[in-house]
Amino acid sequence: MTTFDDRERAFETKYARDEEMAFRIVARRNRLVGEWAAALMKLTPEEADAYSKAVVHANFEEAGDGDVIRKLIGDLTAAGVETSDADIRRALDDQTIEARRQMMGSE
Repeated sequence: MTTFDDRERAFETKYARDEEMAFRIVARRNRLVGEWAAALMKLTPEEADAYSKAVVHANFEEAGDGDVIRKLIGDLTAAGVETSDADIRRALDDQTIEARRQMMGSE
């Protein structure tokens, strides 16, 4: 085994670890945004937990945040909560910061 092979394997390992961390941060962020939306809709704790899990699962429908944003806007509007795309994006940004903080603290 050469030094080059060792270095290549180290880069591959780091890339895989970084990708996994990015996935976990987005999943945590979506859960936090789900909890935020559940609070706006005044859901019970049990409903809020189920709802935040549903928001996490909504992210698997397509690449990007569009599926999560559509779900949140649709659900909040149906619950009579006035919201906008900008409100949802701001919540996503805020919760991304919080999710990253939580994930870095748990390592």
